[in-house]
Amino acid sequence: MSLTAKFNLVLIAVFSLGLAVSGYISYSILQDNARNEVVERAGLMMESALAVRGYTVDEIRPLLAEQMKNEFLPQTVPAYAATRSFNKMREKHPEYAYKEATLNPTNPQNRPVAWEEDIIKEFRNHADHGEIIGVRSTPTGESLYLARPIQIKNQGCLVCHSTVEAAPKTMLARYGNANGFGWQLNEVIGAQIVSVPMSVPFEVARETFKTFMVLLFVIFAALIVILNLMLQTIIIKPVTRMSQIADQVSKGDLEAAELSEAGRDEISVLAASFNRMRRSLVKAMKMLE
Repeated sequence: MSLTAKFNLVLIAVFSLGLAVSGYISYSILQDNARNEVVERAGLMMESALAVRGYTVDEIRPLLAEQMKNEFLPQTVPAYAATRSFNKMREKHPEYAYKEATLNPTNPQNRPVAWEEDIIKEFRNHADHGEIIGVRSTPTGESLYLARPIQIKNQGCLVCHSTVEAAPKTMLARYGNANGFGWQLNEVIGAQIVSVPMSVPFEVARETFKTFMVLLFVIFAALIVILNLMLQTIIIKPVTRMSQIADQVSKGDLEAAELSEAGRDEISVLAASFNRMRRSLVKAMKMLE
């Protein structure tokens, strides 16, 4: 086996190991980064929904107060406004889902399912938990969720939810008086939940990983080519030339050209030593003649 072949086998083995280790580490990092990016985006969406809720209570509801005496307008409900706003956002990000799950909602659509109810209870039992991030199994695969508590901090929210007597009659006519009452100031009554399939961050990680590995492979391939060119220029060609001259001298050709001694590396030192040996051999041959 030639020196070039041995060199390339070792080089390919080392680079293959490097690719494997780099791929394993980078994929883990990319998955974590993609997950964090998705959670961060979900947090921004939730902050937007919170802003819509506050804007609805502070500015929209007072403007429609007179109309509410004749007809209940869902546009005055913070949860309705936040959900509608989020649905508009979903037109560009359809993979995200949003729900304001409430333990005792006026609108039955906001009633929590089992896993959402567990999150709400967690917030009610642990006031210091301002956010919960988790993964749950669904029929279509794992889903990542970000949840934050819905706490009554604005007195305006109690206009419709404190007692049946205080609630607008138009609201009672639409939803009845069985649900959505008895809320208290500073009470955690539900949770905002943004969900996204885990396939989303995984797909982001996979695409980035593919690009990274292709670039890494191209770099490694370029290094192998460059190192082979250097090997051929610096080592293989001088050694091959040395071998040819040694073969000529061994066959009696004493007029063979000397090797170039330019440079200060090991090959140059070897060339100088070879030339001295050759000259000594030529002198010895002439003396014998």
